[in-house]
Amino acid sequence: MDSLKQKFAEKALTLYKELRAIGKEHGDKVMGEVTLSQITGGARGIKMMVWETSQLDAQEGIRFRGYSIPEIKKLLPSGPQGEPLPEGLFWLMLTGEIPTEEEVNALTKDWQSRAEVPQQVYTTLDSLPADTHPMTQFTIGIMAMQSDSIFDRRYAEGMAKTDHWDAVYEDSMNLIARLPRVAAYIYRRAFKGGEHIAPDTSLDWSANFAHMLGSDDEDFRSLMRLYLTIHADHEGGNASAHTVNLVGSTLSDPYRSFAAGMNALAGPLHGLANQEVIKWIFEMIEELGTKTPTKEQIQQYVQETLDARKVIPGYGHAVLREPDPRFTAQRRFAEEYIKDSDLIETVWKIFDVVPPMLEALGKVKNPWPNVDAHSGALLVHYGFSEYSFYTVLFGVSRALGVLAAGIWTRALGMPLERPKSVTSDWIKDQLK
Repeated sequence: MDSLKQKFAEKALTLYKELRAIGKEHGDKVMGEVTLSQITGGARGIKMMVWETSQLDAQEGIRFRGYSIPEIKKLLPSGPQGEPLPEGLFWLMLTGEIPTEEEVNALTKDWQSRAEVPQQVYTTLDSLPADTHPMTQFTIGIMAMQSDSIFDRRYAEGMAKTDHWDAVYEDSMNLIARLPRVAAYIYRRAFKGGEHIAPDTSLDWSANFAHMLGSDDEDFRSLMRLYLTIHADHEGGNASAHTVNLVGSTLSDPYRSFAAGMNALAGPLHGLANQEVIKWIFEMIEELGTKTPTKEQIQQYVQETLDARKVIPGYGHAVLREPDPRFTAQRRFAEEYIKDSDLIETVWKIFDVVPPMLEALGKVKNPWPNVDAHSGALLVHYGFSEYSFYTVLFGVSRALGVLAAGIWTRALGMPLERPKSVTSDWIKDQLK
């Protein structure tokens, strides 16, 4: 058993026993109330799952095992230019401990050893039209690997419930290892005429992904390390994470549950928003007829967007009530590595213009930028302007968090998810 798996097994068994004891003693304790607006408004804020890997605070933003983004940037083992390695974050999410450089290097090698993608995946993808949306190709590619599921095979053989986490761990590690190759294959077949680039197994997980996409720029490798780290998890209530958890609770294997989550991520109100942001900026630049719009011009365009009863993509969040720390991390990256970019400067001008305008409406709880407000401009700067692919990048990163959480969920023996629904007549009767 590898060192990460051994450490996780010890911690999971301890917490499993602790939660069982708590549930037995305090299972009937009332810990909150459900309001009518929560019933009819998308179940916002209802606490109904255990999610070990991260927690989202409305004021402070995301914390991975208690560590903020600035803290993980400082504490996790990093690449040559100081950006954190996603391998280290995965270790942290599974164990709650900051890994050593040696432990992260071992995890990188483990993923390299698991990264070979079955030929049927490429054959399946090649049967699709090249202009099929990249997220559709991504979920199909994931499902084409499902026949390799260790959990599926062992469950059919009669695996004990206490071993579920072990099989989920193996599937998750294999899936994470392979996803960059699948994603890069989709990118190259969709946008580069099918001219694929062989992996470089001397590189870390993020740098190899950047290489297979078509860039060996060291700054872009650093961006990929940062991007894949900060997008990895955002607690369990968001649509894609919740979907993975829901489907996984049926004991569907990680391939099926992760593919379901990626279909949720592809929605315009969720992960597809990063595509919508850069599309909106490009449309603004084209309509204004300048690559260097003034704040006054941006303000006018924003007002026209609002007057048309449309949202400003990249602004607002269901939970956050302050600027997204992930936006801030990307801005600091741009300030350090990117000079004299008209597009980046435009993103920053939008940041100056939009929040006051949204606040003035009096109806927006969070007028601040979220993670999507900046990511597209960074990718365009490094030559990746095909914005329909951006959510695939998001998906590769999100695998780290939702699959780590899935391992925990099975280790803790969490039950099938089954919330209660009500009818409109029931609501009316209650109000009487």
